[in-house]
Amino acid sequence: MTASRLTLRAVLVLASLCSIGCAARRPVANQPPPAPTQPAAAPGETSEKGKPGTAVSPAPNPNATAAKHDKTPAAPAPVGYTEEGNASWYGNPFHGRRASNGETYDMHKLTAAHRTLPFETMVRVTNLSNNKSTVVRITDRGPFVENRVIDLSMAAAREIESIGPGVVRVRLEVLGNVDPTVGFFTVQVGAFRDRGNAERLCDRLNASYTPVFIQQYDAPDGTFYRVRVGKISGESAAQDFAEQLRAKEGFTPMVLRLDELPPSGGN
Repeated sequence: MTASRLTLRAVLVLASLCSIGCAARRPVANQPPPAPTQPAAAPGETSEKGKPGTAVSPAPNPNATAAKHDKTPAAPAPVGYTEEGNASWYGNPFHGRRASNGETYDMHKLTAAHRTLPFETMVRVTNLSNNKSTVVRITDRGPFVENRVIDLSMAAAREIESIGPGVVRVRLEVLGNVDPTVGFFTVQVGAFRDRGNAERLCDRLNASYTPVFIQQYDAPDGTFYRVRVGKISGESAAQDFAEQLRAKEGFTPMVLRLDELPPSGGN
């Protein structure tokens, strides 16, 4: 083999080795970049924005990564939103007194009291024992008894034949495109005839909760001082908070819609 041929073969071998080495060291920068992470949530946002039952405080950590938001806005509760429970009724001595929405209660009109439904909500009430029904307008707050869901006017109670029994099992059906679970709510933890007792309970709760306030109610049989805790967005969150108070403090709590009305004289 001549010297020129040996030199040519050596050059070809070196070129082949160089090509293999360069391919083995191909930079990873040419690979597709990793998918970007979700942006951090803005202060005050929640991972369930737009859904009822989300508390407004405390605000989430603004440095936390937000969960993926549903781009479809939350729809109102559909027509036919229902609830079942016990119904009572009230007439004298409340007739002619101021209702919680500010108007005068007339026991001869088809109205009712409910703890959380917005004022002016129209509700079909059906007596489950005889299937008789009536339609009432929510004008008042109550009943303030744990095992009841609505307090009917005397006229409404007469239509479903609950005057005699006093308390009957009913089904409530909200009429109209209304979501009764949104808005602000509070939790009532006690009612006292002695204002001093209400103030002492407020002082104790103020160490752990805010806001804590007293609502005065002038009942036909005397004045009551109702102690209420919290301003919570969404009924579901308010119910959760009420159960925390029940477990931690031993209360028998009641969730109420927080109406933006003067507190004096309301039921």
